[in-house]
Amino acid sequence: MTVKEISEVLHQTSALDFKALVKQLSELERKGHLIFLDSGKLSLPFKHKTLTGVYRANERGYGFVSVEGMMEDIYIPKGYQQTALSGDRVVIEIIKEADMLEKKGMEGKVLSIEQRQLTRVVGEYVRYSNHLAEKYGYTGYVLPTEKTLSDMTCFILPTGLDAVDGTICVVDITQYPTLDNPKSLEGVIVKEIGFKDAPGVDILTILHQHGIPTTFPEDVLEQAERIALTLSEDDLKGRRDLRQETIITIDGADAKDLDDAISLKILENGHFQLGVHIADVSHYVTENSPLDLEAYDRGTSVYLTDRVVPMLPQRLSNGICSLHPDEDRLTMSCVMEIDMSGRMHHYEIFPSVICSKKRMVYDTVNAAIVEGNKKAREEYAPFLPMLEQMREVHYALYHLRRRRGAIDFDTKEAKIYVDDNGAPTDIVLRTRGLAERMIESFMLVANETVAKHYMDKKYPFIYRVHEQPAEEKMQRFMEFLSAFGVTIKGTSETVDAKALQKVLSDIEDEPYEAVVSTVLLRSMKQAKYDAAPLGHFGLSTDEYTHFTSPIRRYPDLIVHRFIKKYEKEKPLKSDYDMLEQRLEDIAHQSSLMERRAVEAERDTNALKKAEYMLDKIGQEFGGVVSSVTRFGMFVELENTVEGLIHVSKMSDDHYEFIENHLLLVGTRTGKTYQIGQQVTVKVTKVDMDTHDIDFEVVLSEKEKKTAKRMTRAKKQKGKQQTKKFVKKKRK
Repeated sequence: MTVKEISEVLHQTSALDFKALVKQLSELERKGHLIFLDSGKLSLPFKHKTLTGVYRANERGYGFVSVEGMMEDIYIPKGYQQTALSGDRVVIEIIKEADMLEKKGMEGKVLSIEQRQLTRVVGEYVRYSNHLAEKYGYTGYVLPTEKTLSDMTCFILPTGLDAVDGTICVVDITQYPTLDNPKSLEGVIVKEIGFKDAPGVDILTILHQHGIPTTFPEDVLEQAERIALTLSEDDLKGRRDLRQETIITIDGADAKDLDDAISLKILENGHFQLGVHIADVSHYVTENSPLDLEAYDRGTSVYLTDRVVPMLPQRLSNGICSLHPDEDRLTMSCVMEIDMSGRMHHYEIFPSVICSKKRMVYDTVNAAIVEGNKKAREEYAPFLPMLEQMREVHYALYHLRRRRGAIDFDTKEAKIYVDDNGAPTDIVLRTRGLAERMIESFMLVANETVAKHYMDKKYPFIYRVHEQPAEEKMQRFMEFLSAFGVTIKGTSETVDAKALQKVLSDIEDEPYEAVVSTVLLRSMKQAKYDAAPLGHFGLSTDEYTHFTSPIRRYPDLIVHRFIKKYEKEKPLKSDYDMLEQRLEDIAHQSSLMERRAVEAERDTNALKKAEYMLDKIGQEFGGVVSSVTRFGMFVELENTVEGLIHVSKMSDDHYEFIENHLLLVGTRTGKTYQIGQQVTVKVTKVDMDTHDIDFEVVLSEKEKKTAKRMTRAKKQKGKQQTKKFVKKKRK
């Protein structure tokens, strides 16, 4: 039962009674008589207090174990992880129950490792001399680059590749840490990536660290080579011919894998006919073929600062599947009749063939229909009426989404420019102009339409789902908002997307807007793929899938495959279980590969941001406080680079952390630092191993004098205490 259900059974529904009940239940949880599950329900504690879950290590030595069905992860203190490595499936024992009143979760210790996840490490090879190699039986050792393995050493057996000293290598693990040697691994070198400082090796290291393949197997490339680069008459059978329609693509200037095209007409009844035409990758990537199995393994393309690691070979991704202008291409079309208020009246989903009439670029479209740039308008002159009508359709769809409560996360995203050697030359904010938002609107409505079509039919299908946020995380977000005097309609249990969207609207243009948007995003559950239509909380819709990017996302390819499968014949009820299990496997694998890609992209951005700031030590920048903690505060610069100001470096006062309001308050001056506050900082340190950046606050002349006085006072106090101690000792 949930807390709300218990309150109703006990007739304790008033605000005062409910608060008292929560206190009583929290006390029962603290004493170990109850536990809160992921569903928000309460349960009796586990009899033996041993659980199985996945261990996630932190670079500082502690970790967390996530147990399926439980709301909160279990904290594993430093020294209690046995020999577990990040990703391992472990058996743990609960050593301390949760305390809701103190806002502390359960603590545990690892009893055993059920299954190892890590099979490879990447790091710099240090070669032994012949004498030491003979003495120890190892050729040398590798120091892993992964942060959570930074205190580990992997000793290299002589049976693998004979690598050069100082190169970054990939090592297959043959022996895991033991209780006798908890910081040691053994392995064999299977690949040399290159020397640490050679161009491109840094990003290759990250790719190998995450297990992302950088080349395609021979059988995959051979299958790709056999695919014709032009269409035959057989390819066109069973397809609606749209080659005479005015269809265009709008993408970034550097995009090569163009997988979506659009068209728009005004019908006689005044409604719009919006066409979304997506590359039919499933025509070429047939089920269980080498291309299909490789795409399943990769799950997604990975977009890094200086390269793309494609899901499919370039012959397909940038070639026959990419919707280049003036070239016939096979597509799956979703054509929708939409009125001026954004409501759907009719739709069709069908295989087609198109010929794009123009390859447009976001910046030029924005210049033409937003800024009225003469050159841009001349370049796109034949298409201007359609583009301006598309703007109307976008606004209609956008306002419809807003009315139902869809959340528009307008978070800042960086574009990192690099030179030919991969060195960062500039970091700028990515802009989301009208053209970008317009394409986003059209892709969203196509994804929803396809999902609703198959959800209504109740056929086995794959969905993009985003579940209701965990009650505990929502409660913390509400408390975080209260520091700004902002309240949310509803409770942490009942809050809906519309209420959260209202918060973002209310704080628009406030200095803390971007920070609140980021914290809200982190308070949400991660979107994932699932065979069950669990709805999409962020978009405030019951039905959603991914249909629009099959060149770079495996689930989209599967959606196309199933659309064609169901077009030929209805699935038999007797096949439902088998189909749903297959789709569940694909959904799980695709979600894992998506997380892997996101982590690799995040690590690459952190690396390049640190590298960019390396020659800026001593320089001053304006920024905004993005996070406040007990040990200091993080400041984000305009270009999204983030650095830490440690509390020990804040010399003008002694600062205390006020957790409830997320403030740092000077005990002597009363000076405060809070999220969203603008500050000027100086870059003091850049660590290229951890990618951490340190700042210090730039003080005014008056504050500098205060800081000097405080430093002198501290020294004087220290001298006096030393004298007292010496006198006592002499007595």
